[in-house]
Amino acid sequence: MDLGLSESQQMLKNSAREMLERECPTSFVRAMEEDAKGYTPELWKKIADLGWLGLPFPEEHGGLGLSYLDLTMLLEEMGRVLFPGAFLSSVLLGGLTVLTAGSASQKKETLPGIAQGDTTATLALMEPSAEYGPGAIRTTASLKGSSYVLNGTKLFVPDAQSADLLIIPARTRETSDPSEGITLFLVDAHTPGIEITPLVTIAADKQAEVSCTDVSLPASAVLGHVDGGWPVLSRIIDMATVGKCSEMLGGADRVLEMTVDYVKERAQFGRPVGSFQAVQHHCANMATAVEGSRFVTYQAAWLLSEELPATREVAIAKAWVGDAYRQVCALAHQCHGAIGFTREYDLQLYTRRAEAAEVSYGDAGHYREVVAQSIGL
Repeated sequence: MDLGLSESQQMLKNSAREMLERECPTSFVRAMEEDAKGYTPELWKKIADLGWLGLPFPEEHGGLGLSYLDLTMLLEEMGRVLFPGAFLSSVLLGGLTVLTAGSASQKKETLPGIAQGDTTATLALMEPSAEYGPGAIRTTASLKGSSYVLNGTKLFVPDAQSADLLIIPARTRETSDPSEGITLFLVDAHTPGIEITPLVTIAADKQAEVSCTDVSLPASAVLGHVDGGWPVLSRIIDMATVGKCSEMLGGADRVLEMTVDYVKERAQFGRPVGSFQAVQHHCANMATAVEGSRFVTYQAAWLLSEELPATREVAIAKAWVGDAYRQVCALAHQCHGAIGFTREYDLQLYTRRAEAAEVSYGDAGHYREVVAQSIGL
């Protein structure tokens, strides 16, 4: 396993950083927090023209044919600037699920639109239990004649209010094994019976409640095999988890840079505060947390990209990076003092997102349980 970046990956990161720093200053991020959609058509078109929206899709479907690992490199750069947009939800949660489970016709009808920026998609996964295991899926899909009827509620669905397509996991059969009897449905977000209610979150990102009341769907809406949705969903959750770790890594790295720059310039008692040992140790601890995050994230991303077993490594990554990002932000506040807590200063933007990302796809406690099980406990 080589965790070093290839020349093409380094070029992707460099060009992405240059473009994102130019197009996504924090003033724009703040404005998009207040925007109902959360991003602008102009920005979406720019990243579509760069090929980013089709990065992991085969060329036959309008994509660049690059790997999942390449995608995580881009997500890391997006995390640095707190990219405002439905990129992870549309490309990873939506597009990669269709690519993994969809029929030839579903891929042909869906993926080119996502790659070109004409269509957005998301995955409606979490339910009121706030768990991510198969037993948490209680939304039902009952076969009536030749159609399925969906009923249930999904919570914290990312970018649902701007999505054209929803992928909705539902239980089509009750079994003793909760991982069986789950089916994925590819649904037009404007289908009668679907109600989307925006939610207010600490990160000021765009999440929504999706309620399904007697939503009638044709059999052609099934994504993959009936009752066979969990293996697909489990892999997508792993990929989304590591994708979120990549975003958190980028954010933590930027917070470290921001803090080091600040303590070099901020003077107290006639000297830069960065010359004090306590502040130096805070920054050293931040750097240690960031580099640890980089290793575990890249390791898990590489294994997933190579389609190798990665359950343990994904769990280690999320448990470590979720804690690390929050700790990096907390130490940054210690180094900045009172100014770091003001809304006018950029640090709070990262802190709020760290708090939200820490619990996305399961918190550290959940993933520590997974790690414990993997070592026989």
